[in-house]
Amino acid sequence: MLRIRRLSREGAGKDARGWNRGMRTRLGCLSHKSDSYNDFTAILPDKPNRALKRLSTEEATRWADSFDVLLSHKYGLAAFRAFLKTEFSEENLEFWLACEDFKKTRSAAKLASKAQRIFEEFIDVQAPREVNIDFQTRELTRRNMQEPSLSCFDQAQGKVHSLMEKDSYPRFLRSKIYTDLLSQTQRRLS
Repeated sequence: MLRIRRLSREGAGKDARGWNRGMRTRLGCLSHKSDSYNDFTAILPDKPNRALKRLSTEEATRWADSFDVLLSHKYGLAAFRAFLKTEFSEENLEFWLACEDFKKTRSAAKLASKAQRIFEEFIDVQAPREVNIDFQTRELTRRNMQEPSLSCFDQAQGKVHSLMEKDSYPRFLRSKIYTDLLSQTQRRLS
């Protein structure tokens, strides 16, 4: 199959060069995805202009203290989500948030249906927003689904939290989204 494709491109001569050039252009666009935000209204929840005015440099700087500090701050969470979207990995945060919401479920009737929805959306193989967890964790979570409890996603949530903390969070702190946001809060003070 590969040989046939190669021959057809080579045989096409001029068309092959055009095909290669077009492919390079398409791939180049993907590799230059922007993580810069000059207009933070897209990432900040609730009346973004007012939110950005309320966000202090100290608060934004504290996000670098720890991953949990970032997650606990409304605007930090919004900025981190925007960053993950540029990396096409927001499913990790969405899963973590779904688990946090799930743990607040008090109705036994809703518990099973919520657990099933989270499992089908994030954990199951080929789920629409499948998170990257190891086989053992996936299987443990599958077994936990037989009798859902408030802790049935704990191990999977912990793995995803750890992955974001070790991988995405350091990149977020170096990202243009975060550095631009810090700069904008500092400029506002001057």
